[in-house]
Amino acid sequence: MPDTALPTRAETTSRRRLPQWATAFGPQIVTGLVVGVVLGLVARAMPVAADGNENWLVGTVHTIGSSYVKLLTVAVIPLVFTAIVSSIANLREVANAARLAVQTLLWFAITAFIAVVIGIVIGLVTQPGSHTTVTGAGKEPTTTGSWWAFVTGLVPSNFLGLNAKTTLTEGAASTSLSFNVLQLLVVAAAIGIAALKVGAKAEPFLQFNASLLAIVQKVLWWIIRLAPIGTAALIANAVATYGWDAIGSLGWFTAAVYIGLAIVFLVVYPVLIRAHGLSVRAFYSGVWPATQLGFVSRSSIGTLPLTERVTERNLGVPREYASFAVPLGSTTKMDGCAAVYPAIAAIFVAEFYGVPLSFTDYLLVVVVSVIGSAATAGTTGATVMLTLTLSTLGLPLAGVGLLLAVEPIVDMGRTAVNVTGQALVPTLVAKREGILDETRYNAERTGDPFVDDDETVAAA
Repeated sequence: MPDTALPTRAETTSRRRLPQWATAFGPQIVTGLVVGVVLGLVARAMPVAADGNENWLVGTVHTIGSSYVKLLTVAVIPLVFTAIVSSIANLREVANAARLAVQTLLWFAITAFIAVVIGIVIGLVTQPGSHTTVTGAGKEPTTTGSWWAFVTGLVPSNFLGLNAKTTLTEGAASTSLSFNVLQLLVVAAAIGIAALKVGAKAEPFLQFNASLLAIVQKVLWWIIRLAPIGTAALIANAVATYGWDAIGSLGWFTAAVYIGLAIVFLVVYPVLIRAHGLSVRAFYSGVWPATQLGFVSRSSIGTLPLTERVTERNLGVPREYASFAVPLGSTTKMDGCAAVYPAIAAIFVAEFYGVPLSFTDYLLVVVVSVIGSAATAGTTGATVMLTLTLSTLGLPLAGVGLLLAVEPIVDMGRTAVNVTGQALVPTLVAKREGILDETRYNAERTGDPFVDDDETVAAA
């Protein structure tokens, strides 16, 4: 009789296996970027709808992109809470936990200092306020920074740091919820420390929290797998909505910001990586998925789940430390938004209004950038950070309104640098403290680096 035995599962999988470029996460993200640019150009070329609203393609990519960012943001609250509680429970086995926290904050300040100095130098060299044709007095922002925001931001308004805002539109009321990651960190840390103090009675809670963290990570894994689609939609919406037209009279300022960001991203970070004896190529290949998503999403908080994942899985930072350092960095570590950008923008505003800046003023810019991101952690954002800088220097807050035309464009580059720095510092600190998994750090980025640990074991 002929051999009618069915092929084994391994044989079937081998025959149907797709090439690596089609299944690896990085190439999928790049493909999403390319597709997004094409879709954006097509949408931009399409005529406006008959009722004067955006055409159907712009509306579609906007809806898909914003929905994906919302999915990532929804995962932040349970991820941060359960990860912080678990990390504190696990840090009881780490002798240098306090030293790790101090080193993290110190390197946040060091990299912010370098970034703001670069921003000041670029601003003085390019003189963006003297090379602009923008007119008008500008409009004062509705949200401003405050040196007391850090203190008030530490005090949770409720259990999860949630805030509700109700708006009235044409007689209809709508309520939206937002959350404060810094307050969430405080609540989670307090509960984690309390659980350790309680001792054996808290073990069932810690076990439940660990199980919940595993479930949240599984759901997050599903969301992250949609990143190529979200990336395509986000970049398509950016191209269709802004293009190059928005730069207009602020082209010199936009170029200055991107030059400063490029120096931090391509010079400062690689120098720090090499100074710690690590491979620059391995770092960027590991962090690249988060950097790309940060660029297109313009949200450090929305990118937080992916940033934490690449920091742990690709760069070899221990989970107990990464789950503390990365969420903290997402609110207080912003080399793009809180260092390079406000320095150049402050110089622009001063030149525009004809206000000379002294050496003391530049020192104040450095001080604000190094510690100001923590001071505005309760209401973090580039606009808030800029208002804090301008108010400290005594410059008109209306200058913020002059730069709103290019805000979305420069925000993409700022967020990409922010996210990269949020993964860089934990990597450097882990290396300095001898807890970095260098085998994982230097591993070839083959297959899917985001596969769950249990799936990796099963595949082996």
